[in-house]
Amino acid sequence: MTGARTGNGVNRAAITVCVMIASLMQALDTTIANVALPYMQGTVSASQDQIAWVLTSYIAAAAIMTPPTGFLAARFGVKRIFLVSVAGFTVASMLCGMADSLVQIVLFRVLQGMFGAALVPLSQSVLLNIYPKERQGMAMSLWGVAVMAGPVLGPVLGGWLTYNYTWRYVFYINLPVGVLAFLGMMAFLPDSTRKPGEKLDWFGFGALSVAIGAMQILLDRGEERDWFGSGEIWIEAIIAAAAFYLFLVHTFTADHPFVKPSLFRDRNFTAGTLMISIIGLTYYASLALQPPYLQNLMNYPVVTAGLVLGPRGIGTMAAMMIVGRLVGRIDTRLLLAVGLGLTAWSFYAMTGWTPDVSQSTIVGVGVIQGIGLGFLFVPLSTVALSTLAPEQRTEGAGLFSLSRNIGSSVGISVVNALLTRNTQVNHAEIVQHVTAVNRIFSEPNIAQFWNPLTAAGRAALDAVITQQAQIIAYIDDYKLLMIATLVVIPLLTVFKSAPARGGGDHTLVVE
Repeated sequence: MTGARTGNGVNRAAITVCVMIASLMQALDTTIANVALPYMQGTVSASQDQIAWVLTSYIAAAAIMTPPTGFLAARFGVKRIFLVSVAGFTVASMLCGMADSLVQIVLFRVLQGMFGAALVPLSQSVLLNIYPKERQGMAMSLWGVAVMAGPVLGPVLGGWLTYNYTWRYVFYINLPVGVLAFLGMMAFLPDSTRKPGEKLDWFGFGALSVAIGAMQILLDRGEERDWFGSGEIWIEAIIAAAAFYLFLVHTFTADHPFVKPSLFRDRNFTAGTLMISIIGLTYYASLALQPPYLQNLMNYPVVTAGLVLGPRGIGTMAAMMIVGRLVGRIDTRLLLAVGLGLTAWSFYAMTGWTPDVSQSTIVGVGVIQGIGLGFLFVPLSTVALSTLAPEQRTEGAGLFSLSRNIGSSVGISVVNALLTRNTQVNHAEIVQHVTAVNRIFSEPNIAQFWNPLTAAGRAALDAVITQQAQIIAYIDDYKLLMIATLVVIPLLTVFKSAPARGGGDHTLVVE
């Protein structure tokens, strides 16, 4: 890849554009499908907790395939892996758009996540290799803007495509983008040196992958199968526990394990990976909760829901630009405390929401939540990785991303399972107070619509009770996310101060 640095400016600019397009395509797919979920739900006849598998399958697959990216790039070459990733991601996107059942779309989303996992780390690697050291900061800033544009454009573009065409175009939109990125990389990206002797700890990687996969299936299907009242869930739990046990034993006994235990001797890295998993849990869980809340409970058109959710990404972008200048000048722990405080406050505000909440309130709280996220990602990746030895940072960055992805997929599964369970519990509790002898039904205006003595009245009454039960269930989920955010604040005391700017090589992980 070093030959790319001696190439002319046109080649370098073309490669930069192609890398940014590929990164934007992958970043878009983390949010673009969210607003279309209620429409997919109807097409494939899935419940609300089942349609969340569309999100969790993608994130879990990306989590599993992110750590081996470095090995694959070294073994087969950056250009070859980049082209395979872009082509595979594009084909998987088309298959997602053509899917006619829940099983099909989940399987194709798994493929999409597997191929897309390498796009972000490979994009960073390519840019760092084609630019001289004095211009690498500028290149990474451009790339960061492209990546952060995904959360902004995702809900808006997803809503517009779903409204004007169908939800399938949320995936079809990747075809022209993927073809453009593939052809550009084919034409301009030079071949890199390969290391045929590069090895990977396949046993450790396989055991960890099985553990993550079995755990994710358990969490996704637990509510539907009545958790440990089902033999299937017991089997998945045993497989996950056994695979994780084998992974741990192998990690501490192998000469060259997939995950080096020495990384976790650094308390900044250990605390950072734990914190990023909780932040991933809370952030992506809230992304999964809000589109159905706006569309099902507040009757927002899909375009309006996308426009209301989009400004949150603008808040994140603005905060990241500001925080990038503050890291190294202000204590990183203070920046993290501000981010956690703003995030916790946003969840607290959501616990007071009802379907009557105004659009301006939703946008305002979303922007504040986005700002809080911006105050977390950059400082946390810096403080977690800056105290590692330079030769450990690549592996540390991979584990850092793995922790965030696992937290994200677990969070989405948990909040959707709780939403389903709490809706049923709340419905049962409310129904106890709704009887035919309740005096309110003597009012003619009430009895006209909600007469418990007629079939139509009971159906209308049940719909209202279900809606109220769902509202309370959403409030319970937002309370849980607020508590999870507050719980990690004590971890700030564990961090050592990050080196001052200029004192070390900071690695930024933004996905």
